[in-house]
Amino acid sequence: MELFLTQLATTSLLEWLAVFLAIAYVLLAALQNSWCWLCAFISTAIYTWLFWQVTLPFQAALNLFYMVMAVYGYYQWQKGGSADTPTRITRWPLHFHVMLIPGLLLLAFWLSQAASGQFISDYLWLDASIHLLSMATTFMVAHKILENWFYWFFINIASAYLYAQSGLVLTALLFMGYVAFSLFGYWQWRQQWINRHASGLNSQPVN
Repeated sequence: MELFLTQLATTSLLEWLAVFLAIAYVLLAALQNSWCWLCAFISTAIYTWLFWQVTLPFQAALNLFYMVMAVYGYYQWQKGGSADTPTRITRWPLHFHVMLIPGLLLLAFWLSQAASGQFISDYLWLDASIHLLSMATTFMVAHKILENWFYWFFINIASAYLYAQSGLVLTALLFMGYVAFSLFGYWQWRQQWINRHASGLNSQPVN
């Protein structure tokens, strides 16, 4: 406990700012507010630098990807033409996820082995796994795929452990909070998905 409080007390102002913006991102994303992408862009720019400082190369690269996806996500959410016609929530079939997850974990193992000669870290495979799964899940968020919140639930647990082991205690706490946020986000999106489909069924002509 004393070590935890000491690490928390020495947390940099940059990490505090990144955490604040990251919380704003996930709350706004759950509410489908497009301002979430601006918060994501600034937060991930800060984290790109922070993760490189603690030898988490895949997390640094992931946050560079997040910066690009923040721009893409904003465009994707707005391309419906107006605030009244945003991109709708959809779902992907189960067999797609059954193929996607093992494939990404195997690719992460290969990447961690390839990077082991360049970086000294005990967590390269976990780092790479979170990197690849988060990339795929961010793409799902941009396209409003409902299952993205299931992915985030497990990614956030793994990320919290990784960041705690790397000395980023405040960020680890943030990602433990994200675990709860992912449940909230799923509930919010699922309610909208159910309501849209219910209204669609109700609008069908009766034979």
